[in-house]
Amino acid sequence: MKNLSFYKRFSSSFGEYPSLSRFLVVFAVSGGGLVAYSEANNIQNGAKIDELPEAGSEKKRVVVLGTGWAGTSFLKNLKNPSYDVQVISPRNYFAFTPLLPSVTVGTVEARSVVEPIRNIVKKKNLNVNYWEAECYRIDAKNKKVYCRSSQEDKEEFVVDYDYLVIAMGARVNTFNTPGVEENCHYLKEVEDAQKIRRTVIDCFEKASLPTLSNDERKRILQFVVVGGGPTGVEFAAELHDFVSEDLVKLYPSVKDLVKITLLEATDHILNMFDKRITAFAEQKFHRDGIDLRTGAMVVKVSDKEISTKVIKTGEIATIPYGMAVWSTGIATRPVVMDFMKQIGQANRRVLATDEWLRVEGTNSIYALGDCATINQRKVMEDISAIFQKADKDNSGTLTVKEFQEALDDICDRYPQVKLYLNNKQMSSLVDLLKESKGDVAKESIELNVEEFKSALSQVDSQMKNLPATAQVAAQQGSYLADCFNRMEECTKNPEGPIRFRESGRHRFRPFRYKHLGQFAPLGGEQTAAQLPGDWVSIGHSSQWLWYSVYASKQVSWRTRSLVVSDWMRRFIFGRDSSQI
Repeated sequence: MKNLSFYKRFSSSFGEYPSLSRFLVVFAVSGGGLVAYSEANNIQNGAKIDELPEAGSEKKRVVVLGTGWAGTSFLKNLKNPSYDVQVISPRNYFAFTPLLPSVTVGTVEARSVVEPIRNIVKKKNLNVNYWEAECYRIDAKNKKVYCRSSQEDKEEFVVDYDYLVIAMGARVNTFNTPGVEENCHYLKEVEDAQKIRRTVIDCFEKASLPTLSNDERKRILQFVVVGGGPTGVEFAAELHDFVSEDLVKLYPSVKDLVKITLLEATDHILNMFDKRITAFAEQKFHRDGIDLRTGAMVVKVSDKEISTKVIKTGEIATIPYGMAVWSTGIATRPVVMDFMKQIGQANRRVLATDEWLRVEGTNSIYALGDCATINQRKVMEDISAIFQKADKDNSGTLTVKEFQEALDDICDRYPQVKLYLNNKQMSSLVDLLKESKGDVAKESIELNVEEFKSALSQVDSQMKNLPATAQVAAQQGSYLADCFNRMEECTKNPEGPIRFRESGRHRFRPFRYKHLGQFAPLGGEQTAAQLPGDWVSIGHSSQWLWYSVYASKQVSWRTRSLVVSDWMRRFIFGRDSSQI
């Protein structure tokens, strides 16, 4: 009873004084290095969940579609109580998707990587409604979203909005390959990972039956992964570890028949990583016995075979399989495609937004995450307006002084300028102007508009679309929440760059993505890490860094503790092989 009483007092202390959680720190020590991360959640009382706003309320209604990385990050960082927030999503939880490959083999349990969205929003001192439903139509003209309940009755309802945040993510891209939808597993949702886990065990159980021929056992134990990106590579590595460390002990009669094949249409896997990481990953997979086939494009999938075409030769080959996982990219959801037609973006692959994440062609709709891309404004489209703004004395030429005064606004508004200068190893745009004028002294540089255009003609070549990753989506959600938190303040006192085509300044600074690094777990307790500054680390020390970062980035202390305990359980007892 004393122990129970102590536990109650301990629990209540954390409830009354949430700042105590700041003392919980995740450590990872390896090779003489120490990684520590601490992140405390501000827990506020007074949350109002599922309460409609009072009659006559002047609060602006913000409707958020989606509870993925972008939507959840927006909700977690929104602090301004002057909004009435409506969250609509067919799933009532946030999932830490980078750990889904670990869920497929039982390294981490499914419930350890999900957090109910109500747990997240109840900590906010805001009016928040959550409805488990799917948005099937967006009416931008009348500011309405049409929704359908996820329950059995499929009841439909309409929600009005003042601001709409579209964070619906994307669906799997099958590239219209015949047979993919009918025969392949995907790996985008928690349910997908759970289904893959059951299928893997089913394959081993079926192959162990005494009535099957040896050829049929080989086919059943042939696992094919389509797609050499981070998800496909990590799943192949996790599956190899699961088989070699756990399943071979439980199914000794079929252990020599297992084969894992990874198909990639390009020449290398992990193309978005440093070449050193790509080379190491390919060499490791060959050592581990994973059949890596690059330059092989899948053209058809039947219930027992996958047909591939070698891109260089056009040769067609077939691969028998027992389970196939399709992980090749993303495509736009139907509701977003319909919305794009409505606003005149039908010729695009995803929603186009400006640098402030506002959907082009709208005033109050924002899109972030995998369903959207930033359509960065080109410098050459505004070159004449930039020149005119910078030329304050209307002399028809730009001096160094005039250019320096406009420099910060130009780099802030057009990030490709800064990228171009970095690649050219120039300290400022003045160096670029000096280069265009030859050996003229920097102080005496004067450019007319045509020379100015010539100096900046190559700047737009640095424009790149942001990758569809959780890191990008989370940063976009945090940025947009900050804009909403300071909407009124920045309307009165704009802090953004000069409007080169209009008068005044933009309310906010444009969104800028800050790359914090990326990981590629390769199995065997080895991970490749590519961090800012072109720092690359490969091996066991990077695996401990991966453990530390992924534990610290969990959305709550509950999921942090569950994930860490799952890793410890796996080290002690191995992975669970039940079909549950």
